[in-house]
Formats: sequence, structure tokens, C-alpha cells
Amino acid sequence: GPLKPEITITYIAVSAIFFNSGLSLKTEELTSALMHVKLHLFVQIFTLVFFPTAIWLFLQLLSITPINEWLLKGLQTVGCMPPPVSSAVILTKAVGGNEAAAIFNSAFGSFLGIVITPLLLLLFLGSSSSVPFTSIFSQLFMTVVVPLIIGQIVRRYIKDWLERKKPPFGAISSCVLLMIIYTTFCDTFANPNIDLDKFSLIIIVFIIFSVQMSFMFLTFLFSTRNNSSFTPADTVAIIFCSTHKSLTLG
Repeated sequence: GPLKPEITITYIAVSAIFFNSGLSLKTEELTSALMHVKLHLFVQIFTLVFFPTAIWLFLQLLSITPINEWLLKGLQTVGCMPPPVSSAVILTKAVGGNEAAAIFNSAFGSFLGIVITPLLLLLFLGSSSSVPFTSIFSQLFMTVVVPLIIGQIVRRYIKDWLERKKPPFGAISSCVLLMIIYTTFCDTFANPNIDLDKFSLIIIVFIIFSVQMSFMFLTFLFSTRNNSSFTPADTVAIIFCSTHKSLTLG
């Protein structure tokens, strides 16, 4: 379509989000987040081990229902994806969470997913496919790492202006996220060959909502325990990074 999502979303929108984060974050915040190993382990294990396994067990029960088989396989496929590239960062920033930790886990999880996601799909669905490792890796590097570094470099030169003017970084990122969601929705339902019964579609939407809320509540309980050592800001990043899945890699 006229919005050209294959360029504007895949490259420009995601790059804008991480450039925006690079501008708004202090370098010491990024460095501190990098050393928060316990948080990173929690997010990656929950996302790439617990989440797909729990979904597989749940789908064994749903397989005896009349829900469309391909919707269930799609749900398992989504469950095997790594943390989201952009949405977790934006949502964490919007509510004052640990944005630096969200950025690291989004980027690190995406790179892990290049290798782990195909293995999970092979394990749970019994299907394999050729994965263009080089092109995905280079795309992620150019749209995530490079804009973040450029944002940090630019920040050094205009730091005083940024602190004085306080640009609406959160609003900019939210608008970009809305654009990503809109174009993805349009792209999905523009396909004339989609043949789904309304019952299956409504039920799967309810299931996704229920799974999302349950997992968010579960991560909240784990990350707020007395001996967890996570701050409230860390908890926000954990909830959004652990329970959301990457459409970009999907």
C-alpha cells in the first residue's frame, strides 16, 4: 500500500524508536542495565523456555476442541518468538519502567531468537525451515544497535538542550508503535485468502487475552517477591519484555 510498511515499519519505524531511546537515555543508565544479569536471565528464560512450554501444554487441551487447527499452530508459533523489538521498550518507557533494561532484553532476545526460535518450532511443531541468519542479523543490527549508538553519540552534543527543552520522546514512540500495529493489522486482513470461521477467531482472541493477562500476573508475582531484589521499575520491564512477543522476527 501507500504506507510501504516493508520499508517504513521494518526499517524506519524501528530505527526511530531506538534512536529516540538513545537520545533520551543517559549512558550510565544503559551501562547499569547491562550489568543486571539476574533480570536478563529471568526475562530470557521466561520468554524462550517457560512461555513456549506452557503454551504447548495448554494447546494439548485445546486440540480436542473444534477450534481451527492452524490458529492453534499459529498460537504456538507466536509462543516460540523472542521478546518484541519495539513495543516492550515503548510500553516500559510510557509507565516509567527500566527502559534501559527493556532495550537490552529486546535487542539481546531478538538476536537469541534467530537461533533459538527455529529450534523451538522444530521441537513443538515438528517443522523446520531455512532461516536467513545473515539477513535477519544484519537487519536487527542496523535497525536496533546502530540507531541506539547514534542516538547516544548525538545526545553527548545536545545533552544540555535536551534537558532544558525535554522533548516528548514518549509521545513520539507511542505514535510510532500505533503505526506499527495499524499496518500489521491491515497487512493481515488484506489477504483475501483468509478462511477462518468466526467462532475460532473469537475464541482465539479470548485465549490470547487470557494467556497474556495470566502471564503478566505471573511475572508480577515472581518479580515482586520479598527476596527478588527487583525494583518497581525493573518489574515493569520484566512484565512487558517477558510476556510480549516479536512480530518483527515472526
